Amino acid sequence: MLYTIQNESLKIHVAPFGAVLTSVQSSKSGHEFLWQGDKSVWNGQSPILFPIIGKLLDDKCRIDGKEYEIIRHGLARHRDFQCIAECENELVFLQKSDAETKKSYPYDYELYITFTVNQNALTVTHTVKNPNEKTMYFSLGAHPAFNCALGDTLVFEKKEMLQSERIDSDSVITGEKDWILENSDTLTLTEHLFDKDALIFENVQSDFVTLHCQAAKTKMRFTFSDAPFLAVWAKPAAPFVCIEPWYGINDSYEKKNDFSEKRGIVALPAGETFAFSWTAEFFENTETEVE
Repeated sequence: MLYTIQNESLKIHVAPFGAVLTSVQSSKSGHEFLWQGDKSVWNGQSPILFPIIGKLLDDKCRIDGKEYEIIRHGLARHRDFQCIAECENELVFLQKSDAETKKSYPYDYELYITFTVNQNALTVTHTVKNPNEKTMYFSLGAHPAFNCALGDTLVFEKKEMLQSERIDSDSVITGEKDWILENSDTLTLTEHLFDKDALIFENVQSDFVTLHCQAAKTKMRFTFSDAPFLAVWAKPAAPFVCIEPWYGINDSYEKKNDFSEKRGIVALPAGETFAFSWTAEFFENTETEVE
C-alpha cells in the first residue's frame, strides 16, 4: 500500500515499509523528480538511516559493555512504519523499538518521519524521541535520490572549500581526503565523479544546493541547513544523484570503546526529542536562475 498527498504543484507517494518516499511528481506535467529504482543499477530510492549511517567497523559496536551487530545504514529502513496521521498535505509515520530491534540496538526509541507538501516544496522531518531513563546514542540521516543526467550540476549556495572523506571497499573511512571544491560552488555530475564511492563533506558553509537538470529543464533547491555532514552519491554514470544530510558518519579504523564515542554521534538525554528536516523545492521550465 502507498500513501499519497497532493496539491496543485506536487504529488508524493510513501511506502510504509521503511517510510520510503517512492515518488515526487509534478501535479501539472506528471514529471517524476525522484529516482524510481532499478535493481540493475541501485534499487533504493530514499532510505531512512538510523541508528547508524554508513558502516560500522566489522559491522559491530559496543554499547554499555555489550557487543552488538548493526547492518549498514541501520535497521529502520528494513522495518515497517505505521501511518499515524494523514491529512490533505501531510503524512506522519512512526516506528517503535521492539524485542527484535533490541537484538542489534538495545535502546527503546520512537522514530517519526513526517512528509509535508506546501506549494512546490516537500519537507521531510525526522524525529527521534527517547523514552529511556538514560541518554541514548544514535546517528540519523536521509538518502533521497533524484533523477538527473550526466553533465547536470549541483550548485551550492556559497563558494566552498570542500574535501571528501575517502572510504574504502568496506565503506570504512581511511583518513585520507580528496579535494572536490576549491573556492567553487559548482559540482558537475560526471561519469567518474563517484568512482571512489560517496563524496562525504563536513562543515559545508551553504544551507542549500540547487540541482540543475539541463535536458529536463527542471531545477530543485535542496535545503539541508545545519547538518554536520553532507554526502553526495550515485552509482558511477547512473541517471540519479543522492543528496544526503547526515547527523553521523561511517566508522574509521580507529577502534572506540563504546558507541557513545563514535564520531558525529547524537546524544539524546532521557525523555527528550531530536529532529531535523530537509526541504526540496521543485521548479519546471524555468529560464531564470532560482534565487
